[in-house]
Amino acid sequence: MPACGRPPAYARLVLRIIDARTGEPVDAAPARRGLTRVAVHASGSDTTNLRVLLVGDLLVRTLELGGTPVWALLTGGRRQAELRAGAAALGIRPFEDSPDVGAGLGEAQVVHVTARGGQTPDGVRIAVAPVEPDPPGHCDPAALRLALITRHHSAPVRLDAAGLDDAGATLARWRGAVARWARQPSRPVPDAVRGRLRAAWEDDLDVPGVLDVLRHVETEPDLADGARFETYAYADRLLGLELTRDLGAPS
Repeated sequence: MPACGRPPAYARLVLRIIDARTGEPVDAAPARRGLTRVAVHASGSDTTNLRVLLVGDLLVRTLELGGTPVWALLTGGRRQAELRAGAAALGIRPFEDSPDVGAGLGEAQVVHVTARGGQTPDGVRIAVAPVEPDPPGHCDPAALRLALITRHHSAPVRLDAAGLDDAGATLARWRGAVARWARQPSRPVPDAVRGRLRAAWEDDLDVPGVLDVLRHVETEPDLADGARFETYAYADRLLGLELTRDLGAPS
């Protein structure tokens, strides 16, 4: 868990990402309320390209949580239809088709998201590490999404049956817990927890850090169940795991 000295939830945090060209951190949204264009470059439809698009989705969600207007574009190859179908199954929100968009459109920032070693125009770049092997066809898409975000986007992902089973079990446990917690009186997300969540996702899209916060919240004895529920619902605005899906389902 991050140290208790993190900024409070009401402090204005700024999403900073590591520019793959320079290895240096840069602001993803340098101008307050200025438009950020997120340009995803995916040349195929395999799981690595799907992860590239997923990282773009996480980037868009993070910027929107911070109040930044975003223009999300996808430049793909010949298998874009397959990529978009796989993305929809994973809960990735649609990106506009953009075969060729030039600069000078009024953005405060352009962030390119590509596979490691991929070619992109000049500009700030997020390089996404590869995934191997491709998952089996019967894989639960939500479990796959969780498995892909369990490691930082700069680290390769090795998909295996055990990892996918673990992701599926975690997802089922969390959805069941969220449904139970929702039956208790609502409580606000504690400021310290909100601050830790935001500090994680504002730090180079540290989604594994967000998941660590949720694991802590799940078992923290001093938290009310209503606060656990609100925390998971809040974090899921970034994670996109449909953690509240089972609300109202029979016990």
